[in-house]
Amino acid sequence: MDTSIWHEPAAPVAGGRRISATRIVASALGVAAGLLGLEHGWFETLQGNVAPDSVVINAIGPPCERATAWHGCEPALTIVPSFLVTGVLAMVAAAAVLVWAAAFVQRKRGGIVLLVLTTVLFLVGGGFFTLWYGVIAGIAGAKIGASFTWWRAHADNRVARMLASLWPFLLIGYLVWDVLAWLIGTAFGDFMLRITPLTTAATPVVLILILLSGFARDTQPSKGSPRHT
Repeated sequence: MDTSIWHEPAAPVAGGRRISATRIVASALGVAAGLLGLEHGWFETLQGNVAPDSVVINAIGPPCERATAWHGCEPALTIVPSFLVTGVLAMVAAAAVLVWAAAFVQRKRGGIVLLVLTTVLFLVGGGFFTLWYGVIAGIAGAKIGASFTWWRAHADNRVARMLASLWPFLLIGYLVWDVLAWLIGTAFGDFMLRITPLTTAATPVVLILILLSGFARDTQPSKGSPRHT
């Protein structure tokens, strides 16, 4: 049995003693994927041991109506012909994603494992946004400890510094918005229903920018290190 997956990567973390921004992106978004998957799974179990009409389902069942709910009743995909079993499997897979992202994503091939776990979660009702979080987290996990040689050689210094300046504010802002969106949606559902198409379209762009800002931050010299021009 190959046990190399349980060992830390040999490459040092960029920036010396500074905590890897790439690792933080992987863990934060991976944990977010796990929490969102748990929530989807819980609502799916509440619909009981009945078969969905198609592979695309609503995690939140009746009386929720997709056209009038700002969250669209949390659409998801499942290959399992039972809401109850889908929900249970989603919660199990979500727990695995959460624990791996929080504690093990920095291991060798940890990012690949996170991508696999997230794909499983997506296929058993974890939700579409969960897949986005997990894919970005998995890509970040695969780059933890990387030297970013290509980035350093080809990225425009001004662009790299601009992206690095977004760290960690863009990540924190997005995670705070995730929480506030539910609070705002509960109190002002009609308002959230109007802006949801815009926020949904913006989400992939913001997540990619968060990933790039983490990469850029890890290529910047840490305090006290010499700058190269």
